[in-house]
Amino acid sequence: MRTLHLKVLRDAVHAKGQLTAILVLVACGVSVFVMLRSMHGYLRGGQERYYREYAFGDVFAHVTRAPLSLEPRVAAVEGVAAVYPRLVEDVLLDVPGLAEPATGRLVSLPDAGEPPLNRLALREGGLPSSGRRDQVVLSVAFARANGLRVGDRLGAILNGRLESLTVVGTALSPEFIYEISGYGQIFPDNRRFGALWMSRSAMETAFEMEGAFDDLVVDLSPGASEAGVIAALDRLLDPYGNAGAYGRDLHVSHEFLEGEIDETTITASFFPAVFLVVTAFLLHSTLLRIVRMEREQIGLMKAFGITPPALALHYLQLALIPVVLGSLVGAGLGLWMAEAMAVVYAQFFQFPEVGFTPDPGVVGVGLGIAMLTGVTGALGAAMSVTRLHPAVAMAPPAPPVFREGPLERTRLWRALSAEGRIIVRNLSRTRLKSLSTVAGIGLSLGILGALFSMFDAIDTIARVQFDGVQREDVAVYFHQTRSGNAEDALARMPGVLAVEPFRTVAVRFSHGPREERSVILGLDVDTKLRRMVDARSVVHRPTPDGVVLGALLARKLDAEPGDRVRMEVVEGRRRVHDVRVAGVIDELMGGGGYMEKAALHRMLGEGPTASGAWLRIDEAADAAVYEALKHSPSVAGIQVRELTIRGFRETIEQSFAIALGSTLVLGMALVMAIVYNQTRISLSERGRELASLRVLGFDRREVARMLLGEQAILVAAALPLGVLLGWFLTWLVIQRFESDLFSMPVVVTASTYVRAIAVVVVSAVLSGLLVRRRLDRLDLIAVLKTRE
Repeated sequence: MRTLHLKVLRDAVHAKGQLTAILVLVACGVSVFVMLRSMHGYLRGGQERYYREYAFGDVFAHVTRAPLSLEPRVAAVEGVAAVYPRLVEDVLLDVPGLAEPATGRLVSLPDAGEPPLNRLALREGGLPSSGRRDQVVLSVAFARANGLRVGDRLGAILNGRLESLTVVGTALSPEFIYEISGYGQIFPDNRRFGALWMSRSAMETAFEMEGAFDDLVVDLSPGASEAGVIAALDRLLDPYGNAGAYGRDLHVSHEFLEGEIDETTITASFFPAVFLVVTAFLLHSTLLRIVRMEREQIGLMKAFGITPPALALHYLQLALIPVVLGSLVGAGLGLWMAEAMAVVYAQFFQFPEVGFTPDPGVVGVGLGIAMLTGVTGALGAAMSVTRLHPAVAMAPPAPPVFREGPLERTRLWRALSAEGRIIVRNLSRTRLKSLSTVAGIGLSLGILGALFSMFDAIDTIARVQFDGVQREDVAVYFHQTRSGNAEDALARMPGVLAVEPFRTVAVRFSHGPREERSVILGLDVDTKLRRMVDARSVVHRPTPDGVVLGALLARKLDAEPGDRVRMEVVEGRRRVHDVRVAGVIDELMGGGGYMEKAALHRMLGEGPTASGAWLRIDEAADAAVYEALKHSPSVAGIQVRELTIRGFRETIEQSFAIALGSTLVLGMALVMAIVYNQTRISLSERGRELASLRVLGFDRREVARMLLGEQAILVAAALPLGVLLGWFLTWLVIQRFESDLFSMPVVVTASTYVRAIAVVVVSAVLSGLLVRRRLDRLDLIAVLKTRE
């Protein structure tokens, strides 16, 4: 069998171009799988370990003020394993070097010992001393973004009083893995929002909350009913201004992290599968071509006693050479890309352990899938060897039967040159191979189109949200609902040109058996600074006789315009109303409900009040506005539109740079592998024919046009198919990426496919140049000596 092993190496060297193309495809598929599955394991493993080691809670609730004496009753609820009552307040911060005010979420810590739940991972310094209201621990991301170290100071508005705080330590917490304020943020802005921790006794004094709590964290016993515990907590906390208990799945940090983990699961399954399916197809085509060309050798080897299984194994080994090498290259490349992605993820998700550790299991699964793909693709061609009888194999194959086709009886045929007729005849007589090539190139174009459409969809979200919906310069959020004089106070600030107050209220919708927590936003009918705009940029108006639901919320409730939904207000007197669904808006970000503000006031039984306001300010006086807001005791947080847009674009550019680069490289690799492999197979099968044409007087350019012209026609034929596949794949991927926070629109524009087609054409041209180089070096004498 040593002879067969040597033959494997000789055949591999002879077909090195085609096998290299297959190697590249395997490497691409395995690298994407290893990278994405490693990121899935990195996020999921880090999350589970972090939650377990630092006791992240299962159920959360926020109230206006509840007595600490309620704690034993909460602990007695069936299914509750641990209870942690605490204080949580949003405060404005005056950070050195930052013009606009930042927002801090101030969380109490026990005066002695660690919290029973949501414990801190201390990174620098120590914990605040008991009763010291001037000492705080900062979140690591906030401190790093603002260049704050232990011993530095910053200002804060605590219950209406400006205080100077000293940083005594930095820490991480499992409830702030994804650190956002909730004030309209979807991406972290660590310069302008961060978590802070202060001793409980100091916060009690500062916020006049002695013997009380306003936030509750609960840990569940194994097997406990989360819904049952939430219902029991709501009954206990409702008299104290309960905003509604909720499970971990609705915790904002956990929700974003879970969304990212789900996305890696989807992409880790879809994209590697495409590459490996194409790999199986190319392996089958290449090996089948080698078997056909080595019929005589196969017959001789069988005649000399080499068994059919040994020959099948021989060709299987040949096919596995690029698979094994490609798998090893892909595994190394995937681990390298995973390490780079881990650095990007570490900027958004704050874990105690930021280092990436390769998972041998993921690499093993990737190698196993690649090997299985290789065996599947090569098995049919390898097994065809066993069916060849020695005498039949050593005889030349029966010549194909050619007939005049319908096209050859038309005027168009007579108008074609000799080269054109040869191209058309060859394509029509190898229909299966031509169709498979068209399908492969079309799939490549479809994938590229779908990925480019994702980038276009994000641009559309930014355009609709920041040009159509959010037209204010600054959004201001109050600590508590304020009366109409709050608007006047903001309007009197220097540099404020316009003020539009808004009202938000947390509600629990129910429609039939379905129930969802959400928020109602009360808008003026003639609002200018914040509008309701759908995915088609159509502006909608709130109505005075019903609620307009976001499309995502409407789908969850299975509600349509004209239906009536029950709306329970989870603040104040907790009124319950049956409200008509006046409309459904297909918005891109958000997902709550909208009402005309005056109608919302009437429903709540209140006068003109506001939860916040949108401001238009004089750009030249923005520093004065920010300085005034820093010292406003009623303001809990702000959002600056310009900074939000800048952060959005920076985040997209940073997080999608790797994705865009990978898209181009992988897409080009896919197209080049298909075009190059199929062209090389044609060159190998038709080498004698092309050499004969050279001897008959055709020059190199004419012969190249015959061979490469076929591939050009196949590429052109694949473009319409690729466009259709691209639209379908775009729709399919976007359906899987939909979340509670935003909806991805299906954006298919001419520019999307111009870019995708350009990548396909460039890849095909590069492949053609490689084959043309091989064609120019064709040894006419050696080829013509080859036996038919």
